[in-house]
Amino acid sequence: MKKSLIAVLVVAAVLIAKGGFYVVTEGEQAIITQFGAPVGDVKYAGIHFKIPVIQDVIRFDRRILKWDGDPNQIPTKDKKFIWIDTTARWRITDPLLFYKTVATELGAQSRLDDIIDSVVRDAVSGRLLVELVRGSDYVPEKGASERFVIDGAEIPREEIIGREEIMRGMLEKARASTPEYGIELIDVQIKRINYIEQVRRSVYERMINERKKVATQYRSEGEGEKADILGQMGRELKEIRSEALRQALEIRGRGDAEAAAIYAGAYNRDKEFYAFSRTLESYKKGIRKNGRLIISTDSDFFNYLKKAQ
Repeated sequence: MKKSLIAVLVVAAVLIAKGGFYVVTEGEQAIITQFGAPVGDVKYAGIHFKIPVIQDVIRFDRRILKWDGDPNQIPTKDKKFIWIDTTARWRITDPLLFYKTVATELGAQSRLDDIIDSVVRDAVSGRLLVELVRGSDYVPEKGASERFVIDGAEIPREEIIGREEIMRGMLEKARASTPEYGIELIDVQIKRINYIEQVRRSVYERMINERKKVATQYRSEGEGEKADILGQMGRELKEIRSEALRQALEIRGRGDAEAAAIYAGAYNRDKEFYAFSRTLESYKKGIRKNGRLIISTDSDFFNYLKKAQ
C-alpha cells in the first residue's frame, strides 16, 4: 500500500514537473489560459510555472514585426492617380490585451490593414503629388516655378511639405488607434510610388518644362552679361580710339610746327632757292604722271631753268 502511494506520488511529481514548468525565451512573451480563458501574461524570459492540465501557454513574438500592405491606387489632392505601396513595423506590447482583441498575428495584420490603409489614403488624397515625391529639405532651383494652383486657388510655397513630413503625420494618426489592441506601431513608410501612364507623361512634361524655364533663365542672364561685357568693351575701345586720335593730333601738330619752322629757316637762308623749291613742289603735286607742262617765258620757273643753262 505504502509502495503504491509512493509510486502515485512519484508519477504525479513527474507529471507536474513536466507539465507545470515551461520556458519563455528571450524573443518571446506569453499568456496563460485556464480552460481557454486568459488569466495572466508573462513578459520576461526564464522558467515559469503553470497548473498542469488545466492551464495552457500561448506564446507571442516579442521582436519587432513587419507589416506590408497591398499597393493601392489613390488620387492626390491635385487629382493625379498614383500607386502607393506602404510598409510598417510594429510589436506586441500587451500580450493579454492582444490575445483578447485580435488573438493572433494574422488577426493583428488584418486589423493593421484597416488602420494603415485608411490613414494612408487620407494622407495621400490630402496632399499634392509634388509633396509625395520630394524630400522635406527640398530647395527650389533658381528660375524654377513654385506656383501651385488647386481649384483656382494658389497654395503658398510655405504650405508645401515633403514626403518625410507626410509619413510622420501618417504614423501619428495610425499610432493613436493601435494601443487598444496591445500593439505599438513603430513607423509607417511609403515604400514605393508608381505613376499611372497619364501621370507619368504629365510628370515628364513638367520636368521638361522646368528644365526649359531654368535654361531660359540662364540664357537670359548670359545675354545680360554679354550685353554688359560688350558695352564695357565698346566704351573702353572708344576711350582708346579717342586717346589715340588725341595723341595723333598732338604729334601732327608738333610735326606741322617743326615743318613750318624748317620752312621758315630755309626761307631766311636763301629766299630764291626756297621759292624755287616751293614752285617745284607745287608742280609735282599738280602734274600727273606722263603729263605735259606749258610754262610762260615770263614765269619764274622758266627763268630758273634758263639760268641753269
